[in-house]
Amino acid sequence: MNCKLFVFCSFLTFLAGNLVAQKAKSYRVSSPNQKITVTIEIGPQLLWTVDYGDQKIISPSSAALFLEDGKVLGKNMIVTKAKVEKINTSFTVPYYKKKLVPDVYDQLTIDCKGGYSFQVRAYDEGAAYRFLTHYPGEITVQSETAGFRFEKDDTVLAPYVCDLRLKGDPFQTSFESSYTRQPISRMYADSLTFLPLLVNLEGGLKAVILEAGLEGYPGMYLVKGEGLDLKARFAAYPAQQHPGGISMFNSIVIKRAPYLAKVSGDHSFPWRAVVISRADKDLANSDMTQKLSAPCQIGDVSWIQPGKVSWDWWNDWNISHVDFRAGLNNQTYKYYIDFAAANGLEYIILDEGWSNATDLSQLNPGISVPELADYAKNKHVGLILWASWRALWPNLEQTFSQYEKLGIKGFKIDFLDRDDAEMTASTYAIARKAAVHHLLVDFHGMYKPDGLSRTYPNVVNYEGVKGMENCKWSAVSDMPAYEVTLPFIRMVAGPMDYTPGAMRNAGKYDFHASGSLPMSQGTRAHQVAMYVVFEAPLQMLADNPTVYMKEQETTTFISAIPTVYDETIAMDGAVGKYIVLARKKGDTWYAGAMTNWDARELNLDFSFLPAGNYEAEIFRDGINADRDATDYKLEKIRFTPAEKIKIKLAPGGGWAAKINALH
Repeated sequence: MNCKLFVFCSFLTFLAGNLVAQKAKSYRVSSPNQKITVTIEIGPQLLWTVDYGDQKIISPSSAALFLEDGKVLGKNMIVTKAKVEKINTSFTVPYYKKKLVPDVYDQLTIDCKGGYSFQVRAYDEGAAYRFLTHYPGEITVQSETAGFRFEKDDTVLAPYVCDLRLKGDPFQTSFESSYTRQPISRMYADSLTFLPLLVNLEGGLKAVILEAGLEGYPGMYLVKGEGLDLKARFAAYPAQQHPGGISMFNSIVIKRAPYLAKVSGDHSFPWRAVVISRADKDLANSDMTQKLSAPCQIGDVSWIQPGKVSWDWWNDWNISHVDFRAGLNNQTYKYYIDFAAANGLEYIILDEGWSNATDLSQLNPGISVPELADYAKNKHVGLILWASWRALWPNLEQTFSQYEKLGIKGFKIDFLDRDDAEMTASTYAIARKAAVHHLLVDFHGMYKPDGLSRTYPNVVNYEGVKGMENCKWSAVSDMPAYEVTLPFIRMVAGPMDYTPGAMRNAGKYDFHASGSLPMSQGTRAHQVAMYVVFEAPLQMLADNPTVYMKEQETTTFISAIPTVYDETIAMDGAVGKYIVLARKKGDTWYAGAMTNWDARELNLDFSFLPAGNYEAEIFRDGINADRDATDYKLEKIRFTPAEKIKIKLAPGGGWAAKINALH
């Protein structure tokens, strides 16, 4: 063998040995309670694994970022430094389901040759990872690999959004889907599902996959891969758009660029997370999205006022017993304002129709926004205006400045219908600019929460849910089951504008869709309980003032329920079956229970209350609610925390209570 050949063979032997060593190298980080362990394997590709005790949650799954210049983060990694930190802190959230959020986790940061890091957090409630880059200037991300591989053929609750076989842009969606329950092996390989997504694991464990921190980066969808693998798909950056959709409100993508996003070279990429729960109920009180989000960027938040809002669109402006023609006019909106003032509601919304659809400076001649703003101000009620994203985005500063001067309190922004990098960047920019002008933001036609409302708490709600509006046009048959699934999946990401408050309530076989006189599925008490169970700093009263005034007892009870809280307790629940939550505001506790179409009895344990005597004002299903869904009973009881309270829920039923200590 000549010298050159010997040196070459020696080099190959060294390289192979080095690769074997790299392949064998791994790092671990565990949760503070030691139940959850994340293992990172370093080799030809980066693999992450999540275990809960002896049970595999996520089998080895790859993670990588591909940059425009050919760099691949997560391939053949050369580690320069690795450290584990133990973090034990907390933070306050001004308008949330609790005031103080404990933030306790172990964090592994792996610094790599090539100017990037891979960071992992292990919490008692789950695990998350993200990439961080440390480059000068700007970088272009061409693609990302993210996977969630499961060991067994577990059952998934998946919100499908698009059949990839159809023509058109598959990433143009309103993010409104019910959940399809099926084994991973039978998931649709040609359909996208958006997040959060829930997996039922062996032994009663649940895993919810979500993400956080999307500013300027596309949201993650999942599609079935090979075997029991769920793999990520992302919308590329929009290269060409044109107006389209309902009433031309949308900006439709007709061509996409060959990359995902252009971001600062010194960048923290979105967190990929899995929330793990032994008890279903704990999912309904998760803070993972908040924990993974950037801290508040608004110095003074005192001007932000959450609350309830009387809404015009769902009830079709269909007030009655008045001497004027109801509709898009000042008389109708003054009626809404008077109703809000009489019942202590903070806001009313002027939905679609107050302005030109695409030019928000052109007002409907039948409506005087300045006059209504003055009228509302004198009644201590705020006005919120509806706008499409396409009309608002190009004229953001001009529009916000114009309507701030009129005394408008916020905007409900609709028809975003995408979560590509342009759209996610715009939501943060809108929130930031709205804060400058002291305006609230309620996003509709919107992707799921990603933690934006922690960073900018003037973002007081999101849609991203198949809300009650669907009852106007669809003969849906199982809304109650969907409504007791949401707290365990969609609400793990954050608040949702489900728009409850229907006063026309129907049983399973009595429901029918109606555009002008809409009704809900399930009982009156089921609707009332939503005001406790569903997180919504800005919470709608979807029905019309005439009906609410006829049902004043219900209206008074709803009006007294807060929209943000100091503390939340998950009392009981099972995904798709029932949910019981308790929330505290000041010295008062509020509790809510909801069930699917199955009637059930529950024994509620209030032992978390301090010792003493309590009085509960209860709104519950009436004895005939299974025959007439509007039947309810309002009553008061006294109890001590040592006693369990037995409740009965009718099919599609509910229960709500306002609880105070007796002195």
